[in-house]
Amino acid sequence: MKKRLIAGIVTTAILIPTAAFAAPPLIEMLTRTPMTIEQVKTDEVGKATLEKLYRAFPETKSYEIIEASNVQGVQTSIILQEKGGTGKKITLHTNSMTGEIEHVIQENWEPKEKPLTALTDQDIKSKVDDLLNKMYGSMEEHEFAMEKMENPDQKTLMLNYTQKGSETPLYQVFVQGNSISVSLIKGVTSSSNNTVEGFFSTNGKPDYFADAYLNDDKLFALLNMSATELKQELAKGKSVVEIAAAKHVSREQVIDVIAKTQVDLQMQGEANCDVPNSNHSNEQMLKAIEPKVLQVIEYKTDTPAKK
Repeated sequence: MKKRLIAGIVTTAILIPTAAFAAPPLIEMLTRTPMTIEQVKTDEVGKATLEKLYRAFPETKSYEIIEASNVQGVQTSIILQEKGGTGKKITLHTNSMTGEIEHVIQENWEPKEKPLTALTDQDIKSKVDDLLNKMYGSMEEHEFAMEKMENPDQKTLMLNYTQKGSETPLYQVFVQGNSISVSLIKGVTSSSNNTVEGFFSTNGKPDYFADAYLNDDKLFALLNMSATELKQELAKGKSVVEIAAAKHVSREQVIDVIAKTQVDLQMQGEANCDVPNSNHSNEQMLKAIEPKVLQVIEYKTDTPAKK
């Protein structure tokens, strides 16, 4: 069973039995903490991220770190720019749990007189290939598709790189103006052999309302357990939050992982025209989905012992 898209994250509520939840408590907002240059260079994730960048693009060793921050245990973000405050810039968002650079934005690497979108489609693909090859390895074994997006203001291209035999892009790239934005999509769609149905039960019968949220490979990795093991623990009357706490994983980490997966799916669906375009930013969609995620992860199945 593949994870289905949750259409209209920002405007559509998930269908949950009326009495399923009490009023949810206010979400403790994830705190993004600024980092100094010294902290970036000594932080394990920050240091590894810079090393990957410097190996890929040695010239960036002379760039200045103009901004850096992290969300504890979730993400480290670093922005570098050529000295002088203008010119080439590169932004890196690294998953603090896996160490993978999940998002790269390369800006102003072409002359202002001839920005990326002024190049031919083939030249644009060559530029994107170069970025991917250097940051993630050879793309020779990947299938490629390019699509022009409907944008009356400026030329926008979407490029998908998919492993042969897979339906979900491994890398999704947007080219607009003089920037290339790469997202690592790997893991967004759950594998068919690591999903279950009916994580919770109502009146002794399977309840499927949370399946699209909890069938998440990144969540299973965070909790270090399989989908079946998670379902077994939930059947004991525990919540996802309680199961995570027993593994020293915070509620905020769980929210972030699930919310990011849902937003990635939403954005992928919008790009593929599978769901209506919400016209909301990534940050707005994350804030919109978090209360729904919180309801799911704090919910408990009623067990005979509790009645």
